[in-house]
Amino acid sequence: MTETTAIPLAMDAANRRILDFARSEVFERTFKEGMVLVEETAAYLDGPGRAASKRLDRLGALAYAGESMRLTTRLMQVASWLLVQRAVRDGEMAMTEARSDKYRFTARDRADLESFHGADGLPDSLRGLMARCEMLYERVRRLDENMYEAETVASNEVSSQMARLRSAFGEI
Repeated sequence: MTETTAIPLAMDAANRRILDFARSEVFERTFKEGMVLVEETAAYLDGPGRAASKRLDRLGALAYAGESMRLTTRLMQVASWLLVQRAVRDGEMAMTEARSDKYRFTARDRADLESFHGADGLPDSLRGLMARCEMLYERVRRLDENMYEAETVASNEVSSQMARLRSAFGEI
């Protein structure tokens, strides 16, 4: 088997894994959960959250602004990733495009950010949305890693084995 045939076989397995996930009940549940959380968060921030933020002291209001921006940013990252997977599933996006860094969830910097000063006084509703978002964010990050990083590892292992064979036996 040559390197040119080994890598496409690894890609075919990776494509199947990605499509199988995108067609799964797990994906459907995750997609719905993500979209519901986006809607709930938007409704909260535009309504009760806005009123609650006006009752906070200056430090609390700054924490509210920072945490709500972080929350919406993470939710948009999750929603974007989920929409890409759905587009791949529905044939609206090529698998090679979905693999590009601009759509990869794990290509984004994942810094464990500390809470803003004053965040301990944030409304319970906002803190609940933040906790749910963090759990969903981490789940999607792990899904992305498992779906897309596994193919990189497989390709690298094949390439590594082929390089060893070449060094031992000359060009194959």
